[in-house]
Amino acid sequence: MLRTIKPKNARSKRALEAREPKEIEDPRTAIFVKGTHTGEVLNGVMKDLMALKRPNAISFSKKNVIRPFDDPTSASGSTSNQSLEFWSSKNDATLFAIGQSTKKRPNGLTFVRMYDGKVLDMIEVAVENYISMADIKSAKSTPGHKPLMHFGSELFDTHPRFMQLKSMLMSFFNGEEIESICLTGLEYVISVTCAPTPASLNTASSSTESTALPKVHIRTYTTKLLSSGTRIPRVELVNMGPSIDLSLRRHTPPDPELLKQAMKRPKLKKTDVEKGLGKKRKNMEVDEMGDLRGRVHVGKQDLGKLQTRKMKGLKGGKFEADDGEEDGEEEDGAKKRRTS
Repeated sequence: MLRTIKPKNARSKRALEAREPKEIEDPRTAIFVKGTHTGEVLNGVMKDLMALKRPNAISFSKKNVIRPFDDPTSASGSTSNQSLEFWSSKNDATLFAIGQSTKKRPNGLTFVRMYDGKVLDMIEVAVENYISMADIKSAKSTPGHKPLMHFGSELFDTHPRFMQLKSMLMSFFNGEEIESICLTGLEYVISVTCAPTPASLNTASSSTESTALPKVHIRTYTTKLLSSGTRIPRVELVNMGPSIDLSLRRHTPPDPELLKQAMKRPKLKKTDVEKGLGKKRKNMEVDEMGDLRGRVHVGKQDLGKLQTRKMKGLKGGKFEADDGEEDGEEEDGAKKRRTS
């Protein structure tokens, strides 16, 4: 259990207040940890992932005895989970990317997500095919920009293992919370797709063996805005790298009680409730794009009493008779003026 630290001065008090829970959290920091044995492939993958995560990324240069799934006791006497909790508290980080390559599980990459200083869930993947950013000769994106993520398979919405991977990747690459973004601010796109879904996965459950699951393909592209003759430019995707193929291995699902606390949202303000973001109001709703839409009910209208513009060509009946009398009076007045 982590000890409670009492601030000694105003500076340390401000530092502790900055780490307290907020309604809108700061960008999540990820720590990249190397295990006891890492090969050239894992080193390159972690280097490229850290380049996409910058500036919210911390790299541990030294090798560490860390095996989250096996949870062994290290030389210092602490377990792997205790080490992760210590590093998370020390660096104010909630994400880990741990690289470990063994004879039984080569090129293993483990993603760990923390909540409230505790391990929430973990997922291990195997890197099978990899092309680095340096091998692809093209323009690179600016560090710190928020990516556009695309998941191109129905498994990311139906299968528990792929749903966990999708949630983990979105937490990993999700940057600062923003309300709107300029079109030129979308510099790169991260596309995550799956191999063709086998028929056996139509009724798959969380107990399905990882060998039966299709591979996951991660591709990264930069956006290129071209002239289209209209206000909206034509967008082309240019391969930026890295290009990574993954296969799912071990995983640890989140604890239900801890996940319930992590998904809990704070109470909305009165202004947000009035905008329709909180308690549902009558005849008002917020669509998927966040726009507030309302419905107005009016009584039955009688179009016969509708006031319209009175044009001379549309007059009839009494108006035509009145016009005839007026024309006759004008002719009589003209004759009298001529005779006089």
